[in-house]
Amino acid sequence: MHIDLTGKTALVTGSTAGIGFAIAKGLAASGAEVVVNGRAQGRVDDAVARLKQAVSGAKLRGVVGDVAQVDGGDAIVTAVPEVDILVNNAGIFEPKDFFDIPDEDWSRFFEVNVMSGVRMARAYMQGMLKRNWGRIIFISSESGLNIPTEMIHYGMTKTAQLAVSRGLAKLTRGTGVTVNAVLPGPTMSEGVETFVKDLARQNGQSEEEAAAAFVKQHRPASLLQRFASVDEIANMVVYVASQQASATNGAALRAEGGIVDTIA
Repeated sequence: MHIDLTGKTALVTGSTAGIGFAIAKGLAASGAEVVVNGRAQGRVDDAVARLKQAVSGAKLRGVVGDVAQVDGGDAIVTAVPEVDILVNNAGIFEPKDFFDIPDEDWSRFFEVNVMSGVRMARAYMQGMLKRNWGRIIFISSESGLNIPTEMIHYGMTKTAQLAVSRGLAKLTRGTGVTVNAVLPGPTMSEGVETFVKDLARQNGQSEEEAAAAFVKQHRPASLLQRFASVDEIANMVVYVASQQASATNGAALRAEGGIVDTIA
């Protein structure tokens, strides 16, 4: 299967590192013009430079804006009024005991993980419908189905993303626009690498031992029995963004290594 996104413009929020960066790389390698987004000019410039090195002839531009803030979202839309592919990737996570999570954290997680995607979809989806082609992809998580006891606030936001994604998909009926969610499992992004290093230090383990122990303890149903790579998640997203995925709409697509123990 050859995926060709030549002529398409893709915006990937939160794409200066981790899964977002890998998605941006995959889309650029497939011919799309990719808009790299982050909150700081230096990080955006650095990500664009690294992508140019990784993908020969890549069409790239960087846009600074905090999608968790109304003003930040507006700045992005002003700079890039139309896109064909929107990947709502920006998100945060933090293991924290439920009884220690204050109201402020619940609100912050909802703004970053949920409202960012709501704002971007609201800004770009009508244009896609008018042009009769578009892809909106929410990067949710298996934690939206298996709510993790160590970060219930995070799981709540990932469930909310699935609800928003499915609801928006219903607005595309009979068009060439699709809205889907991708559900990664534990993935070795930069943020997770830091988390694993902290675990290793706390428990006197190697990083490999800490990662394996985390999966065994917190994701025992995993069939993969390891953390996924960011590129493995990006591969799914690039496919969903393609013309070849035109019959996939309103779906919650799992890339979580078999953690979710249900057939449907």
